[in-house]
Amino acid sequence: MKGKTNKILTYLVAIAVPLAVGGLSAWINAGKFDDPSLVQPPLSPPGWVFFVVWTILYVLMGISAARVQLYGGAAAGDALFIWATQLVVNFLWTIFYFSFGALLLSFFWLLFLIALVALMAVRFERAVTGAGKLQIPYLVWLAFATYLNFATWLLNR
Repeated sequence: MKGKTNKILTYLVAIAVPLAVGGLSAWINAGKFDDPSLVQPPLSPPGWVFFVVWTILYVLMGISAARVQLYGGAAAGDALFIWATQLVVNFLWTIFYFSFGALLLSFFWLLFLIALVALMAVRFERAVTGAGKLQIPYLVWLAFATYLNFATWLLNR
């Protein structure tokens, strides 16, 4: 029973951490998500979509991290370090974009984040088969976010 409890706790903590990072980001940037002065590019989704998508992505990040922590062996430490690093970089993007309005810096920061997430996915997959594949939706969403970020900068410079 103790082993099962430890696994459940590992999953709960690993999921709670990215959700907390996202929640903190939302709290810090409250009221800054819908700037009516910014021209939005084509394909910009309504605000509620971001909440739904990010919640799903944070849960997938947590599931992957828990799997790596529980079953990743020697490869787990490096993979989890990259996971934590990309969470910090992800968090800082929201500050740069929403709090500071640094759209061009945010674009390049997203490119850095994509590189980190791709590396994380590779390391997760090496550690535990399937853990890296759970990051594919994250990479796709980041690619879309990069388009939105760059197009917003272009339309508002």
